[in-house]
Amino acid sequence: MKEFLKNKWFKYALATFTYLLMMIWIGNFWLVLGLPIIFDVYISKKVHWAFWKKRGVKKQGFIVEWVDALIFAVVAATLIRMFFIEAYTIPTSSMEKSMLVGDYLFVSKLAYGPKVPNTPLSFPFAHHTMPGTKSTKSYSELIQCPYHRLAGFGNVERNDVVVFNFPAGDTIWVGHENPDYHSYIRRYGQEFKADDMSKGRLLQSDQAYKNMARKFMKQRYDIRSRPVDKRENYIKRCVGLPGDTLISKDGQLFVNGKAQATIEDMQYNYIIKTNGTSINPRKLDELGIALVDRGKRNSSEYEMPLTSEKVEALKKFNNVVSITRVLYPVGMYEEVFPFSRDYVWNRDNFGPLVIPKKGVTVTLNKKTLPLYERAITAYEGNKLNVKADGIYINGKLSNSYTFKMDYYWMMGDNRHMSADSRYWGYVPEDHIVGKASFVWLSLDKDKSFLSKIRWNRILKGIE
Repeated sequence: MKEFLKNKWFKYALATFTYLLMMIWIGNFWLVLGLPIIFDVYISKKVHWAFWKKRGVKKQGFIVEWVDALIFAVVAATLIRMFFIEAYTIPTSSMEKSMLVGDYLFVSKLAYGPKVPNTPLSFPFAHHTMPGTKSTKSYSELIQCPYHRLAGFGNVERNDVVVFNFPAGDTIWVGHENPDYHSYIRRYGQEFKADDMSKGRLLQSDQAYKNMARKFMKQRYDIRSRPVDKRENYIKRCVGLPGDTLISKDGQLFVNGKAQATIEDMQYNYIIKTNGTSINPRKLDELGIALVDRGKRNSSEYEMPLTSEKVEALKKFNNVVSITRVLYPVGMYEEVFPFSRDYVWNRDNFGPLVIPKKGVTVTLNKKTLPLYERAITAYEGNKLNVKADGIYINGKLSNSYTFKMDYYWMMGDNRHMSADSRYWGYVPEDHIVGKASFVWLSLDKDKSFLSKIRWNRILKGIE
């Protein structure tokens, strides 16, 4: 049996079978051209593929053996990271308390099917920037592949915790990536408009002011674009699927007319008033409220993100007089998607909003355009112009549009402390990376030494 397993024809057959399965899974039959290479590696051996080894020498040197092992490890780890599972860290509090800052988790690429990389030429284990640098690209756009997703175990489901490429990260101001570039464009555009108004100049269209802002930023700052797979990774909860109708009333989200299923650790911001004395920091430690979240407004007021459970606990404190949830009321305009005065929405009250779905046609006019413009242009690659006589898509007058992709609506569980779809819109299907599976390590940055480890979160599944 041992001799059989060492037989070159057995090894060749096993390698070919595995390669063919991968080829069928990937769906690119040009990969059949790689079969002669496998035959040569195991059978004919005409080409010296392992050029770092001396040909015909059975016993290799120490350095060569290490190089051999390193190459194998890098290739294996890259394939695992690309097609199966990838490590991710929670950097912000947007998903607290479901996910905590300092959680290290694994993301399953197989849950929804792994994406074939858009930019396959990249430095191993680096996302978009070379290690040790702040702006050097870790990838080359010499080869760019179209969006293609391999078969997975299922589709994105409502309330899944999903990792995805940041949709608004297609263009960046290097070194100033939060808020995103498009937020700066809107801000500078408004400033140029206000300047014209103050000087009594003839006002231009809002689009013209945005174009002025783009030109202004391009002339002064390092502005770059990134392909989809090299945009920042974000993690949020999927609350809206393609075709869903969403509406938020005083912070309560309704999906297709039904209240969103209860999320146990969801947080909102609350104003806590005391009798003038401070809340004991040790008590806040016991409640698991991070130092960064203990916003003190004055000697008798705090503002903190809290779960309903923590609200009830704080009410029992002797020096707490009242606890009131922060609420952005109906009619209060906030700079949220779709960034139009035709939609007086804010983080707590928005909608109704229908999530775009592949194959569904929507009506286009000047009022509905802000809801769909970015999906039509940035995500689906069309040229759109608004003229006096109507909306033109790729040079043709259009009063409707049929979507080519599915879209999703993502929100953080820390509802008042989350930059999510409310601030940049839909997440296209080609931006979906994978499903958060489980936490393998969790470190509390407010603690030291072994007390940093949150032992109760290790190997904790994500719901």
